[in-house]
Amino acid sequence: MASQLPAFPRTIFTIVEPISLIGGFLGPFIDPDWFIASQLDNPDAGAVTPRDDNARLVALQLGNAYGLLFLLGLAVLYTSAELKVVRNYLIALWIADISHVGVTCWLLGYDRTVDVGSWNAVTWGNVGFTIFLCLTRTAYLLGLFGPDRKAITASKKAA
Repeated sequence: MASQLPAFPRTIFTIVEPISLIGGFLGPFIDPDWFIASQLDNPDAGAVTPRDDNARLVALQLGNAYGLLFLLGLAVLYTSAELKVVRNYLIALWIADISHVGVTCWLLGYDRTVDVGSWNAVTWGNVGFTIFLCLTRTAYLLGLFGPDRKAITASKKAA
């Protein structure tokens, strides 16, 4: 139950992250060619070259995966009555955060990874925001935000 999480991680995981996932979903569907070109470069909006159908399909499937993550997040965080399920979901995302940032930095290469001033919005999402999410998950899982709140059961409400 996400309502048992401390305030800061609850806000990040139940409001901020789902909004970012909607952005990840919409980007490739609004303009797949721009989305593809923006993964590693800072394209001139007027000079984005059309991509082939294979590249567009991969971009649209990635957008679909972001949409699925949005729906899974809502399902787990808003409907699960088990805090253990929420924690395991956050652990799975923590692992995915590490691989997401790792693969992005690997393909950016060292020079572009450390040249933070040249990052475009997509790179900030793929690296900067994902590191923020990963650090927030790490701090939560280590208990740095304090203990989870106790669940309020129906018998407690009636008393």
